[in-house]
Amino acid sequence: MIAAYINILFIFILMFIGYFLTYKQWFSNQIGDAFSKLVLQIALPCNMFLTITKNFSRAEFLQLVSGMIIPLLSMLLTFVISFLYQRVFNISPHRRGTFSTMFTCSNTIFIGLPINLAIFGERAVPYVLLYYIVNTTIFWTLGIYFIARDNPQIEQATVNFHLLPILKKVFSPALIGFLLGLCLVLLNLSVPNSFATFLSYLANLTTPLSMFIIGIIVYNVGIKNLTLNKDIIGVLLGRYVLSPLIVWLLGQWISVPPLMLSVFIIQSAMPVQNSVPILARSYQADQPFAASALGYSILLYLAYIPLLLKLIL
Repeated sequence: MIAAYINILFIFILMFIGYFLTYKQWFSNQIGDAFSKLVLQIALPCNMFLTITKNFSRAEFLQLVSGMIIPLLSMLLTFVISFLYQRVFNISPHRRGTFSTMFTCSNTIFIGLPINLAIFGERAVPYVLLYYIVNTTIFWTLGIYFIARDNPQIEQATVNFHLLPILKKVFSPALIGFLLGLCLVLLNLSVPNSFATFLSYLANLTTPLSMFIIGIIVYNVGIKNLTLNKDIIGVLLGRYVLSPLIVWLLGQWISVPPLMLSVFIIQSAMPVQNSVPILARSYQADQPFAASALGYSILLYLAYIPLLLKLIL
């Protein structure tokens, strides 16, 4: 648990560095835009490609793939509940996609992996990555599609059912990197060490640049503007109550190993996916709302994780 808290502390520090350097005028909105492009189009695709190729063999992937039914069903059900919440609590039309994505998708790698390692050790890694595959696929298809629709111009394109703009948003560079890595795994092909090393240099930019961007966003929004409202409470309710509860209920119905279920519950109850504010910025959605929800979810997580562990362990 100490190691897990240290990892979360480091994330706070990276975000604070981004905030502080923006305050010192080292960073600006233009630099934030450049960082966003670097993360979304270069660093993150490399990260996803290497994660799947390094941690899975074809046999391991096929053996574990049946366990994907729980995260898949749970996330689809959570998305449906988020739509109901939107209607009941009258979420603004220009933040509904961002709301649903944060309500449903969690931070499964940057926070999820180190915390599961701290709790369960290396034996948890295959289950962590199994949940990650489903979370990543849904995030970069449904999630990015709904966030893009928060932009009125893109929304109009989707209403008119123009297929090409939709496909461009669904098949993002990050998802393409993930799918390419999956193809290599299924074909039993390995990545040359020199090429993997090169890709790792780019992939390692993902976390620091992502948190710098969030720090830039938070600074420009203003700490005083990070006010708690019903929409953010709804996101926190989805992240920390409904998502793990649905996973647990499905685990009572679908038989999986106890460790797999425990890892899935932990993964489902992670903070908001830290790419959401970046995407909200890129697609001209409600980035202050996304940054506020991310900030509150990380702050609350420090107090929430001991309670969750007490309930499941």
